[in-house]
Amino acid sequence: MSLATTDPPAHDTAPADLYASALRAMSEPGGHRHWYARYEQGARRSLGESLRRWCGEADSTDRDLLARADGAVLDAGCGPGRLVIALTRQGRDSAGLDTSRTAVRLARSEGATALCRSIFSPVPGEGSWDSVLLADGNVGIGGDPVALLRRCADLLAPDGRILVELDPPGTGLRTDRVRLEHGTRRGSWFDWAHVAADAIEEPAAEAGLSVADTWEREGRSFASLARRKAGVRPIRPVS
Repeated sequence: MSLATTDPPAHDTAPADLYASALRAMSEPGGHRHWYARYEQGARRSLGESLRRWCGEADSTDRDLLARADGAVLDAGCGPGRLVIALTRQGRDSAGLDTSRTAVRLARSEGATALCRSIFSPVPGEGSWDSVLLADGNVGIGGDPVALLRRCADLLAPDGRILVELDPPGTGLRTDRVRLEHGTRRGSWFDWAHVAADAIEEPAAEAGLSVADTWEREGRSFASLARRKAGVRPIRPVS
């Protein structure tokens, strides 16, 4: 992560539109270059490698995550759909949600079921999904992990699980204002949260959930969350 000193003249663009441009650029040679997330306090993070992963095929870590997802799977913030596409190819009952029409179109083009809507909008099968995925740090959607986890819990079947990809241990829990940048183009600011693997227990508890399992693979951190049951103590996340 590098710190910015000055901003060049900018053209403001809706964040969804700039995200759509980023997804379309991935089909071009070198299209992943020069895409950034700018934080309101000034820090800037390259998104190039993340975009390549989001737009690629599910890798071994993704497949391990999907193997831990039981039954019918809802991928919240599915993006261009690599996870829900992999589930579809496995013959699994699955669907993705994303607010980007371009992302949903890309997922559908590979045969996946994907809906263009927010996780906070009505969702088919509410209360019957066996697994809800919040991969790629999507626990940050909306900047309020507690509200998001409560909503995901509403979508679950009684014994369902939420599988969450988290930031590395030791990085804490914070909410930021973020925008996308590419050249002189600037998206609008939006709220996003970051939750570390050793910081998930508190927001999970506030949402009525407990940490059932945690694991790391290839430098990525995950947790499985379940509805809290009386008399059961939650386990501690990995450190």
